[in-house]
Amino acid sequence: MSTSLILIYLFEVPPNFSNSLPPSPTNKFTFPNKKIGSKRVSREETMKLLLVIFLVHAIFIPCFSFDVSGKDLPLTLDNYKSTCPTAFDVIKKEMECIVKEDPRNAAIVIRLHFHDCFVQGCDASVLLDETETLQGEKKASPNINSLKGYEIVDRIKNIIESECPGVVSCADLLTISARDATILVGGPYWDVPVGRKDSKTASYELATTNLPTPEEGLVSIISKFYYQGLSVEDMVALVGAHTIGKAQCRNFRSRIYGDFRVTSALNPVSETYLTSLRELCPESSGEGDSNVTAMDNVTPNLFDNSIYHTLLRGEGLLNSDHEMYSSMFGIQTRRIVSKYAEDPVAFFEQFSKSMVKMGNILNSKSLVDGEVRRNCRFVNT
Repeated sequence: MSTSLILIYLFEVPPNFSNSLPPSPTNKFTFPNKKIGSKRVSREETMKLLLVIFLVHAIFIPCFSFDVSGKDLPLTLDNYKSTCPTAFDVIKKEMECIVKEDPRNAAIVIRLHFHDCFVQGCDASVLLDETETLQGEKKASPNINSLKGYEIVDRIKNIIESECPGVVSCADLLTISARDATILVGGPYWDVPVGRKDSKTASYELATTNLPTPEEGLVSIISKFYYQGLSVEDMVALVGAHTIGKAQCRNFRSRIYGDFRVTSALNPVSETYLTSLRELCPESSGEGDSNVTAMDNVTPNLFDNSIYHTLLRGEGLLNSDHEMYSSMFGIQTRRIVSKYAEDPVAFFEQFSKSMVKMGNILNSKSLVDGEVRRNCRFVNT
């Protein structure tokens, strides 16, 4: 039996696995039956073979490196030097007030930036309200009743517009705010290249399919990051932002009433933690769905590497986080989680690089015909 077929039988993959991959303009394949030697290979086996190739590249080989670091991109550090020299200072000052009012606002802004960049690139499409002529992204399943922070952007935008009308894009404002939010709760600094334009469109469909979900498996999550040009190392580093995040009961119910007790090795401390989680989040769907708790129960308001220690203890609150350390496919992710748990400096360095990389996912269309919105919720008229 060939090595490929051995690998196929080692990794039993559900026949509908391909349905969980994000859509792509180039993934419209057909799978006719093929012959390998004297063995006829079905469509499902062909799909498994492609999956094995993907796994070898995405998991078992060291991280890919994609050049989206700013080279050859129309972004610069001094884009507003002459047109709005106070832009960075204004955003920083307002973010200081916003995070002081509620430390959770830091995580809210970072998450809003992430949800923007994974749909059409970092173009502020996530901020657009729905109108008669535009279907926004706010009501897509990963965002509705969950994504917050729109009023924070409005607040900063109003101040910026009073100083420099029509100059600073909402996309840049959100990207800078995410960096400042990270710093204000103890996280690392990085330079933010600017010059993004705001899109005139949004994509409900891409918001539904491109964003990872709390229940998702590791392979599917890797494919979604890979689709954005982000490596496995980028993925594990960016998940580190959950160290200051909170999760709703509806997103971790299956985990705490599933394998949590097993993965935390019946530790008495973990058992106490699990009891408190179940008190907050009843088993019956609909009860307490919107109740929230910190994903890092040790230092929930401090940006540090504590979330990786949580994963090492088997206490990852979201299944998608837990998979980083526990999945059978997580050979590389397990190593990276352990590295960041041991070395907070390495985590900070990679998080900074990965945030720049994610922030440089651009909407090529908006670069050509985009605009600087006067109000981040609506396209200019």
